Amino acid sequence: MGKASYTITVVSDSVGETAEAVVRAAIRQFEAPQIKIKRHMNVRNEEELGIVMEEVAQSGGFVAYTLVQPELRASIKEHAIRLHVRAVDVMGPMIQAFVDTFADQPKRMPGLLHRLDDDYFQRVEAVEFAVKCDDGKDLNAILKADIVLLGVSRTSKTPLSVFLAHKGKKVVNYPVVPEIQPPEHLYRISSNKIIGLTMNAEHLLKIRSERLKSMGLPVLVRYASLERIVEELEYARSLFDRLGCPVIDITDKAIEETAGIVMDFIS
Repeated sequence: MGKASYTITVVSDSVGETAEAVVRAAIRQFEAPQIKIKRHMNVRNEEELGIVMEEVAQSGGFVAYTLVQPELRASIKEHAIRLHVRAVDVMGPMIQAFVDTFADQPKRMPGLLHRLDDDYFQRVEAVEFAVKCDDGKDLNAILKADIVLLGVSRTSKTPLSVFLAHKGKKVVNYPVVPEIQPPEHLYRISSNKIIGLTMNAEHLLKIRSERLKSMGLPVLVRYASLERIVEELEYARSLFDRLGCPVIDITDKAIEETAGIVMDFIS
């Protein structure tokens, strides 16, 4: 794609977060730093659609849309054909699959994903819980948590905690350090709630070294030595064995992939 600038237009009869998330996931597969995403939210009539599609026809790029009303989906397809603009229906095929497979009909109400229902407030509460309990700040919270993540420094405990919190899970993450005795709270909860995180030693060495560089600190310290890292990982493994908890090797795994494995373990 070179250095050219491209625009992908997101059109939605709600806030457009679903379509934008899919677009961003696709962008990661390409070396495309100059791509911009332009979002048109709460589009509810054919006139608005026409205006947006005319703009795209002039500026270039393509459209990704989530429109639950069939007449709006039909309209945007007509505009796309007329103006020679590529339009990708993000939601339509999934809705049609439900209709065809389960003989059910959709509610056709925009914005249902973001209604302030019990699930929404559960997620908000879980995120607040994860932030409050990050890095072992509140040991008593271990007894209230849905998931307890254990791992040595730089094993993605914090981002994984927040990701799981967005799924409504109350997560505590606790750093494993050989010199610090683990809290006795860990032995008072089910081992099924505890997840041990580990990583290849060389990979962790690279991550810690880059972290120190970004902070302007010397990399030739014990924290970023292979000997120290192996010592920490071996100690963590012995702790996981004592607790009898599942262990996930997160080397080269994306946060989303690790989260999926965690959810499988606790379900």
